[in-house]
Amino acid sequence: MNPNTLIEKAGVARLPTPHGVFTAHAYRALKDGVEHLAVTMGEPAGEATLVRLHSECLTGDVFGSLRCDCGEQLALALESIAAEGRGVLLYLRGQEGRGIGLAHKIRAYALQDEGLDTVDANAALGLPIDSRSYEMAAAMLHDLGVTSVRLMSNNPKKIAALEAAGLKVAERVPHAVEANAENRYYLATKRKRMGHLLKP
Repeated sequence: MNPNTLIEKAGVARLPTPHGVFTAHAYRALKDGVEHLAVTMGEPAGEATLVRLHSECLTGDVFGSLRCDCGEQLALALESIAAEGRGVLLYLRGQEGRGIGLAHKIRAYALQDEGLDTVDANAALGLPIDSRSYEMAAAMLHDLGVTSVRLMSNNPKKIAALEAAGLKVAERVPHAVEANAENRYYLATKRKRMGHLLKP
């Protein structure tokens, strides 16, 4: 893969956080202009880099919504990278609601409040269950010099997507957080209907 045909680097700066001091690498997708962020610590290039692909989730990441596990997974990823002193978190924008967008996700939430699960709610709206692509993620990792990853994920599709793009997944690192009363059914649906590797 030649990342220069897919993305351009738009800026690099220090990013101090409660979890430690990271480096933020801004990228812009050449196809649609969507901007993504790679947050790194240490030297990301090379083998067995600890990596998290994190899909944008405004409700979970910013507002701390308990309907999903996204905000907690984001914090856990940063904590894990900081503890190791080396790694990459890719914040993938344009992937809200597994790719359906913010407004559609809120509409799907309303249907979930009426009893549908997350899969059936999307289907009822005539929307895909999961339309995310990880092409930009692979391009960013290639640009950073990453040659193989230890992927923090419960989603087998992410592993397959990276390997299809020529990045070896040396290890899957489980990335589950404790369920709560609001997201227990949602997490069970991801396990039962979407193949996520989560414990019952």
